[in-house]
Amino acid sequence: MNQHLNQSSVRDAVALSLQIEALLVARNLRGMAHVRRHMLPGYCLRAALMMQQAQGTVLIGTGFPVAGTFETDGPVGAISLYRALERSGARPVLVCGDPLAGALESDYRVHRLPLGPQSPAARVQQADDILAAHAPSLVIAIERPGQSEDAGYYNMRGESISQHTASFDEIMHRACCPTIAIGDGGNEIGMGNVWPALKDLDIKAAVTRCNELVVADVSNWGGHALVALLSWLNGEDLLADFDNLSVLAYLSERGSVDGVTRLNELTEDSLPATEGQALLQSLRQLTAFA
Repeated sequence: MNQHLNQSSVRDAVALSLQIEALLVARNLRGMAHVRRHMLPGYCLRAALMMQQAQGTVLIGTGFPVAGTFETDGPVGAISLYRALERSGARPVLVCGDPLAGALESDYRVHRLPLGPQSPAARVQQADDILAAHAPSLVIAIERPGQSEDAGYYNMRGESISQHTASFDEIMHRACCPTIAIGDGGNEIGMGNVWPALKDLDIKAAVTRCNELVVADVSNWGGHALVALLSWLNGEDLLADFDNLSVLAYLSERGSVDGVTRLNELTEDSLPATEGQALLQSLRQLTAFA
């Protein structure tokens, strides 16, 4: 059943969103349960509605550099979002730097970003060129490094990764369309929305903002959550055929590593693939598709 939101279904949708928002931070691995208390409830629903209303091109920025390659958290959720948006009639494009761009370009639409520091003017011009080329109706960042107060990029250990990071921040800043960001630690794009709530976390916090921020214990899970809510809105189970293990294996074959352990293994932030699969099942149960 297609859920065109009337008063009754709005109440149901908000209640569902609140359940999902709590589920996403239940482990509180990096303080996101605390951050959630500083956010306006219903953010997952509002983000999913942005996805439902998107037409044409949707840019999905992802890819966090780790140990000379890319981590598993981010690309899995980006692929989940990509597949769901494509099935819903949109034209998703993954925007990332190498080596992730090269790993994905044979199977997905990819726009490659250059790595390393650029002048502010060059970053702005690059963003304007990308936005002009794609004219997106929605921009999503999932587990993308966000610029800190000094305009640098830092990992969860506080180490600079600016030399290995492609800037997606200016695309978020300059897009003339809604923007969504998904993060799990405070150093990702979108965390500028809750910057005061990050002061007690042991990180170099990001200051880049977005229209709707989604926080989760694992960023991939935030992507799945939005797909689950989009499924409920559309009356179609968009997660039914998503196999967490097979997507992790796909990325592993192309050089991914776990962002915490830095090992090439089928894990997300040190959690086994079964944890992600269980989360997917919980989301499908909440949205009445399992």
